[in-house]
Amino acid sequence: MGLIVQKFGGSSVATAEKIHRAASRAIAAKNAGNRVCVVVSAMGDTTDDLIQLANDVCRFGRAESSTPPKREMDQLLATGEQVTIALMAMAIHAQGQEAISFTGGQIGLVTDNSFTKARIQSINQQRIFEQLAAGKIVIIAGFQGVTPEGDYTTLGRGGSNATLVAIGAVLGADVCENYTDVDGIYTADPRIVKNARKIDRISYDEMLELSGMGAAVLQTRAVEFAKKYNVPIHVRNSQNDHPGTWIVAETPNMEHIVVSGAALKRELIRVLMKSVPDQPGIAAKIFGEIAAANIVVDDIIQNVSDDNTANISFTVEHGDMQDIKPVVERLMKELGGKSSAIYQDGLAKVSAVGVGMRVHTGVAQRMFKALADGKINIQNITTSEIKISCIIAKSDAERALQIVHDAFDLGNAK
Repeated sequence: MGLIVQKFGGSSVATAEKIHRAASRAIAAKNAGNRVCVVVSAMGDTTDDLIQLANDVCRFGRAESSTPPKREMDQLLATGEQVTIALMAMAIHAQGQEAISFTGGQIGLVTDNSFTKARIQSINQQRIFEQLAAGKIVIIAGFQGVTPEGDYTTLGRGGSNATLVAIGAVLGADVCENYTDVDGIYTADPRIVKNARKIDRISYDEMLELSGMGAAVLQTRAVEFAKKYNVPIHVRNSQNDHPGTWIVAETPNMEHIVVSGAALKRELIRVLMKSVPDQPGIAAKIFGEIAAANIVVDDIIQNVSDDNTANISFTVEHGDMQDIKPVVERLMKELGGKSSAIYQDGLAKVSAVGVGMRVHTGVAQRMFKALADGKINIQNITTSEIKISCIIAKSDAERALQIVHDAFDLGNAK
């Protein structure tokens, strides 16, 4: 008897009809002889609606800060998935099968206390296995967990994917099926690049880079879990039975494809910290404080001046602006002297990803020439073994993605 963990995103459970369709998929998997767990997101735009409501309430109250407290945001946002799990269990019951729904806390999904961006620390699988052994389909709320003290937390945008793979890993699932509103992983965002092509198989490392560079189908932490525990992920369309994209361990054949996909991160801010002391330990202090605030940075550049000072710049996502600014301003005061900070928005990042870069030359030159021919200025460049990324003006973002996609002929089947 196999064990399958299915996940249905918000668009796949947006209406009663879609919930019943998702329930039918879970029942079909069980009737095929599998034990089945189902992870669900909040219905449709519920999470966005709750965020808007919270912002409206805080602005109406004219508090000193119009930003909702993060702990209370998680208390609010966790309710979205709680609605869906109950409705999904009801739909399965209505179709003649037994099901039981659980919140994150009810299955002992424990996280750290980084509200709105929590990380999973442990899951108690006992209650899930007990209900599976009783022949039930187990429905689990994605996106949420609890702290050791019992406070609700959420896992950040796309966090239901992290729940999916974490549950799959702890249960030893044969496959995690991620049902969404697209047919799989594409060579680029098909809403921007009209000749984007569905990828049949992609490695964990490639998917990890694409997710980190802006591909929204899977959260980066979900891919990290899958790679660590070698859990295959099948990304599929909830509206049809077509084969999707398999995310699996790398195979030698994958290196024949130089670039597998291109990605775009639209909303970036560059933080420039000017005239910081050029001394051992300063960079460690700066990025230690930023890490403590649970903010992810990349594209770090340091330039040393003749007066024993340095300029350090880095980029963060636009949504982290309200968190990064107080940290940077505090650091400027502590560092003293001529230290100051400048914040530049209107930036984006376009990236090319492929394990074939390890064994093929000329990839960077090809990408840079294509952007140059398109009159797109490159502001920063970062690379890894299987990725090349360029910081560009946000106004050039969508055109740059199409240019990079076409430069590597990604629209044609390999």
